[in-house]
Amino acid sequence: MFRDPALAQSIVRKIENLTPQDHVRFCHVCGTHEFTVTRFGLRALLPPSIEVIAGPGCPVCIVPAEEIDEAIWLAQHGVTVMTFGDMLRVPGTKMSLSDAKATGGDVRVVYSVTEAVKMARREPDRNFVFFAIGFETTTPTNAAEILRNPPKNLSFLVSHRLIPPAMELLLGIGDIRIDGFICPGHVATIIGADAFSIFPETYNMPTVVAGFEPIDVLMAILMLLKQLKDGARLDNEYARSVTKEGNVKAQRLIKEVFDVAEGRWRGIGRIPSSAYKLKDAFYEHDARLRYDIETGPARDIAPGCSCHLVVIGKISPPSCPMFLKACKPEHPLGPCMVSHEGTCNIWSRHAQL
Repeated sequence: MFRDPALAQSIVRKIENLTPQDHVRFCHVCGTHEFTVTRFGLRALLPPSIEVIAGPGCPVCIVPAEEIDEAIWLAQHGVTVMTFGDMLRVPGTKMSLSDAKATGGDVRVVYSVTEAVKMARREPDRNFVFFAIGFETTTPTNAAEILRNPPKNLSFLVSHRLIPPAMELLLGIGDIRIDGFICPGHVATIIGADAFSIFPETYNMPTVVAGFEPIDVLMAILMLLKQLKDGARLDNEYARSVTKEGNVKAQRLIKEVFDVAEGRWRGIGRIPSSAYKLKDAFYEHDARLRYDIETGPARDIAPGCSCHLVVIGKISPPSCPMFLKACKPEHPLGPCMVSHEGTCNIWSRHAQL
């Protein structure tokens, strides 16, 4: 059903009937949405006056270089760093975690925080750090493990971020036009659809929470067009998985373990109230407090790289002079080319260039 070509064509015809003459730009903030839009050629189905742009929705891409530098420092000073596979090749200021591993650092790929806890228990004489990245979706699992009293030799390098503050920041960038938001369904399963109500209520911005299949995205675009005509509101296209209030238990776990703080986003800078940090009660498991980490000045974007413009949707990947030239999936120079949720990586594999 969610990939039915006949249903898709029916929705596209309705989209065409509602499309205004003026150019409109709808912004999503989810790497999976970008994958769906690009992989299934949805942009080619839409009228030319509708543009879908990708915002800062890749959790790997927005980790600042200074936090990768911290993980590298730990790996180079006798600590075993555990993280997800996508993080290994993301460039820090001078090198990546993969480079640190190649030069003798103990860097290990895990598929979950639970696996990291088990690994630390198996080797009690070794110090471990779990590099915890991701948006609101992955934060509750880390909170749950921290509350279960993890082994003393395990600490957390926390790099969690919150999506709504970044969306607000996009609206304040004067030369980026946004006419509607497509909100990430997986984040909304945790924080609830109502967490995005600020956008229609405060900014008069058409807003839709959407799922990840082609029909989901097309329906979200149709809903946004209806809001442009009838007035901004919050629509929940992904009602099969998302409720108004979200996962209350997961939210309670997050609040019990983390405080909200200012956070740096790669290619964007500091955003107020956009990051999680461990509460003081869990200081024993805070890697930044446990180790005297020393890193120099950080560099988020390499010379010639345009990841900072791709992340905020100001340009598409082909507008970067390094795209598929100096910067390729097998040799990424910027974070957007590393992760399977990165816009440049997705375009390199699926876009009709």
